[in-house]
Amino acid sequence: MTTWTTLATPARRATLMRRAQLLAAASVAYNTVEAVIAITAGNLAGSSALVGFGLDSIVEVSSGLVILWQFRHPMPESRERTSQRLIAISFFALAAYLTVEAGHALLTGAQPDSSLIGIGLAIASLAVMPFLSVWQRRTGRELGSGAVEGDGTQTLLCTYLSAVLLVGLFLNASLGWTWADPVAALIIAAVAAREGWENWQGDDCCTPAALSVAREGSAAATGCTEDACCDAAPSEDSQQATGKSVRASLTLAQREDRP
Repeated sequence: MTTWTTLATPARRATLMRRAQLLAAASVAYNTVEAVIAITAGNLAGSSALVGFGLDSIVEVSSGLVILWQFRHPMPESRERTSQRLIAISFFALAAYLTVEAGHALLTGAQPDSSLIGIGLAIASLAVMPFLSVWQRRTGRELGSGAVEGDGTQTLLCTYLSAVLLVGLFLNASLGWTWADPVAALIIAAVAAREGWENWQGDDCCTPAALSVAREGSAAATGCTEDACCDAAPSEDSQQATGKSVRASLTLAQREDRP
């Protein structure tokens, strides 16, 4: 069973868990609307990139629902690994679909129509998604949840895909480069496959290094690195440093208690 490594107090942990659920709910709501608009506009324009973007939004919805499912359990960390695997499977499915559709469009010479709705949707996502991603990843790191942080990474991925989609749709609309649309779809597929692989492998070492530094005095004392991951078994030097830090803190506390 996966164990979250976090030094947050019980009250802080409860706050972070509530925040994770609220952010997941916000992601589900936004991406549901985004998926409906993108898939509808993509089908009308014959744009595989726009349809692929809408399907990626469905993946984002499923990711948010997985997080909500995870946190309905009294011990959400027990569902951490399953959550990451479910998210990975949805990404693999998206990558496979986009590869087939984009490949078919390139081979048959399909010519998608321009889509002003798609361009507007991509711009809106570029304005919204970065802020949502920052809050999700911060919450995941402090909570010590790879699944929550992974959900934030997927939201960041949506930002990048919005930029790719915008370029593809713009080139098609302004220059008539119809091949730009399926190429953009293939880029989305490649990124989705990579993200699926990373989620499948998982990352259970997510630890709030900033809290560790505040509590122990240094990252080295806790065995944590700058990427917020901690060694399962800190070195002897790290253990000695931790002991010295704790003893120094106790000595200081005793001195402050003296009249």
